[in-house]
Amino acid sequence: MPAYLFWGEDDFAIARAVKKLQEKILDPNWLQFNYHQLPGDRPESIQEGLNQTMTPVFGMGERLVWLKDTNIFQQCPLDLLTELERTLPVIPATSHLLFTSPKKPDRRLKSTKLAKQFIIEKEFSLIPPWQTEQLQNRVRQVARELGLHITPQAIELLAESVGNNTRQLWNELEKLSIYSHQTLDHHLVASLVVCNTQNSLQLAAALRDGDGERALALVTDLINRNEPPLKIVATLIGQFRTWTMVKLMEETGEKERKAIAQVAEVGNPYRIDHLRRELKFLSSDRLLASLPILLELEYSLKKGAEPISTLQTKILEICQLF
Repeated sequence: MPAYLFWGEDDFAIARAVKKLQEKILDPNWLQFNYHQLPGDRPESIQEGLNQTMTPVFGMGERLVWLKDTNIFQQCPLDLLTELERTLPVIPATSHLLFTSPKKPDRRLKSTKLAKQFIIEKEFSLIPPWQTEQLQNRVRQVARELGLHITPQAIELLAESVGNNTRQLWNELEKLSIYSHQTLDHHLVASLVVCNTQNSLQLAAALRDGDGERALALVTDLINRNEPPLKIVATLIGQFRTWTMVKLMEETGEKERKAIAQVAEVGNPYRIDHLRRELKFLSSDRLLASLPILLELEYSLKKGAEPISTLQTKILEICQLF
């Protein structure tokens, strides 16, 4: 099928996939004739893209038409649907039509149902930060693509350091590739990798574990990396609220993960199993007691309190609860 839909929030991964498609399809000497990038959220541009797709190739290579950031699989007027129905089944073998979008296709739409018949679809969603195994698998995958040998401890450290930031993962591994003649261990990774996911979620975990020393170190690191204090606190409030709701539901005897996810406002019900493991040895009383402290911290920062000392004071107060 010479038509593709790449969608998801991982814009860097989508950009890499597009580049690979371009290299596979296009002759660099005939780019200006056979490569067309158009905005995919305008009916007239979509119409132009469909017309270009049906145009014979000029010179060498094949033709690629890219409708970027399209919304045609979230809303599709009848006239465009008609054009899609007319074009998709008869795209020439030497022409390729690419749709990209940060949004998931609406499976109820006729345009999406039509795409299922004629379009190769690939998802590029960000890995949730709590899915550590998947993050580590992504590190292994990229390392293999770059021909790097890396120890399990270094994989864990890299996954923790870059989180689901695909762009940074590639940047860090490409930087480490100068040592491709040797196995990359965690000492080498720790000395060279910028750890910008010493993040607010890790800070929340340190608070939950009552680890004051690590919590203070994470606060300092976040501030040094220009993370806005109110954004840090907003993440902490959200995480502790989620933990509290999950624990309260669990203590009432609720077992159904979908029911717990709905009350706790957790989008993915399967995340509930992970949250349960995190909260296994905690009581709801301590989690509830942490929320007023966090709200007081937020209020103080909004009133203009000095960020570092205020964060440090309240963070130690929460650590004492746990």
